[in-house]
Amino acid sequence: MSVTNINEYSEQIAGHELQATMREPVVSRRDDQSTRENAPQWILRSVLGALSEGRISEAVAQFSDRFKFNDHGVVLEFTDKPRLTEFFEKARQLFPDTTLEIVSLFESEDHAVAEWKLAATQTAPYGSISYRVPISLHGSTIVHVDDGKIVRWSDYYDQSTSRRMNLAALFTDWIEY
Repeated sequence: MSVTNINEYSEQIAGHELQATMREPVVSRRDDQSTRENAPQWILRSVLGALSEGRISEAVAQFSDRFKFNDHGVVLEFTDKPRLTEFFEKARQLFPDTTLEIVSLFESEDHAVAEWKLAATQTAPYGSISYRVPISLHGSTIVHVDDGKIVRWSDYYDQSTSRRMNLAALFTDWIEY
């Protein structure tokens, strides 16, 4: 095999490995018990997919019994599954046509980071007429996984373009003086 053929062959192999890596989550083997299914990147991808398709109970099942969920876009925090389930269900009810596209996904040790693009519409009343307002925003999610379950979840996105303040109001305790 000539030098040129070796270089071409190396490029073909490298390209094939790169494509395979981009299609499938990267699994970092920390011990013999580690599997693809409990890799942080795979867990994050499956939860985002479940949420995008409205499979709320499947998504919440991926959370540990002791977890912290922070939505920094609307400044909400949840630490129990029933309340988190209610939040996801209300979000789906208010924005039923929500779609979520993962733009990029990264894993490091027991953390995964996803950059995503969300699209939805909001029905906004204006007098006796209702308008459908399109929503498009970019955001990111960072998760910390322990023993194959999410123990910390943080969402980051622009609050003003998300149009989710009416959702946040349903979960905010108001104090009257």
